[in-house]
Amino acid sequence: MKYLRHFLEFTFYIRKFLLAALIFLATVSSFGTQASAKTRTKIVFWHEMTGPAQVQLNKFVNNYNQSQSNYTVIPQFEGNYNEAVQKILNTHGTSASPALFQSMDISTNQIASSGYTTPVQKFINEDNYDVSKISSIARAFYSQNGKQLSMPFNTSQPVLYYNASLLKKYKITPPPVDPSYSDITRVAKQLYQHSDKKVKGLSIEIYGWFFEQFLANSGTSLANNNDGHSGTPTSVSFDNPAAIAAMKWIQTNIKNGSFMNYGAGTNASTNEMASFLSGKLGMFLQSSASISQLTAGTKDKIGVTYYPHLDNKKANGVSIGGASLWISNDKSLQEQRGAWEFIKYLMSPTNQASWQSATGYLALNKGSQNEPVLQKLYQHYPSSKVPSLQLSKTSPNNTNSGVFMQGLIQERTSVQTAMEQIYNGGNIRQALQEAENSMNSAVKSANKANKVQN
Repeated sequence: MKYLRHFLEFTFYIRKFLLAALIFLATVSSFGTQASAKTRTKIVFWHEMTGPAQVQLNKFVNNYNQSQSNYTVIPQFEGNYNEAVQKILNTHGTSASPALFQSMDISTNQIASSGYTTPVQKFINEDNYDVSKISSIARAFYSQNGKQLSMPFNTSQPVLYYNASLLKKYKITPPPVDPSYSDITRVAKQLYQHSDKKVKGLSIEIYGWFFEQFLANSGTSLANNNDGHSGTPTSVSFDNPAAIAAMKWIQTNIKNGSFMNYGAGTNASTNEMASFLSGKLGMFLQSSASISQLTAGTKDKIGVTYYPHLDNKKANGVSIGGASLWISNDKSLQEQRGAWEFIKYLMSPTNQASWQSATGYLALNKGSQNEPVLQKLYQHYPSSKVPSLQLSKTSPNNTNSGVFMQGLIQERTSVQTAMEQIYNGGNIRQALQEAENSMNSAVKSANKANKVQN
């Protein structure tokens, strides 16, 4: 009995020891897990995406966070582009500012001039990142003096959409892939006449972005100093041969009834889209990002062409729209590195292909064109490949790589005022000259405030 008692006591203490050891190991394991989670660097990411683009962006974030253990990207929607820019500028240097943010194309100069960002070129150099695999025309918009300021992300180009089923119904030959103004005029007039004037041929929304593209595609600078790429612009040119030709083309065809004027703004875009989808409008100019909405909204076959160019002159190529990704310099080097790692993840061929398929924004990684998801999209909707072809065939130069100038929102407002007058039958040169004078006064005042010599 004595030995039995000692044996039972011994086993009792062994059990206590093992239980204590298990509790200790569980505690250590739990602490280790918590510590591991705490070692993840948080990357706050401000964006302006809504609808399908926001859904897809959140998928990217979730997949990235699960794919590695160094960083946790925290996406935050910050309203529209204009609202986001002001928040970025107002919060810099505070704990509220993001490590990574998305900013619209026409705020490029403003963000770059703020001094609040670390150019992505720093990380491109550190990693020997092969930036040549990213679309050159898209990169050019967000670079200055050979330095990549930000990474293009949600990118679109303006294209011309046409209702191929409608043209077939009225036995009209569709426009070529790379059309001139006359090519489009032919189709528009025939459609208007063959339909007994029930169908308008073309509409071009009153939008400053389209005005800029008419100049870009003709190889004409909107601002001096090579559209700001070789120095701060001191003047703009609206009253030039390329602009006059484009505006005359539109005004003439509005007067003869083959073009439709839907005006400017959200209502104009909505009415234009509704007319196109209902078969009351044959063609219109719009962002390539609209292609998903169009193909989902009609059973008709949709055709797509490049942006139209001047007669008897080769297209110079249009610039891009959308936004890019910037890295804040008020965050730690670790956070900045995390922001860059997420950018690289987003720019992979697979993710860029998924981005285009889900949103209509163009895949910028050249390798994306071979991805199954894009191949499937192109097989189902062959015309959806046209915007990508337009992007790939454009060689960047000073006139199609955007205008590197502050005050572009004001520029577009001035231009749209002129376009409205012209669409309604006003004197073309007078309207353009008034807009030019107004903008040049604004440029002069801005340069004076920034101590730039005019």
